[in-house]
Amino acid sequence: MPHVSIKHFPTPLTIGQEAVLVEELTAAVQKAFGCDEGVVSIALEPVAEADWNERVYAPEIEGRKDLLRKTPNY
Repeated sequence: MPHVSIKHFPTPLTIGQEAVLVEELTAAVQKAFGCDEGVVSIALEPVAEADWNERVYAPEIEGRKDLLRKTPNY
């Protein structure tokens, strides 16, 4: 614990960009939860734009509003 799961439109990230993202997310999670870097896990899941509403927006944003800490403006 904790685990961060990021769903996003398919975007080509270089190995360097992905490494920076993971490093910065890990640092933020460590700071917020006061945990060791070794217990943080991060998943990146590309979701096609055509599938976004069905796979992400409806079930995870609309359907779980009580868990959101930042809402999208779309």
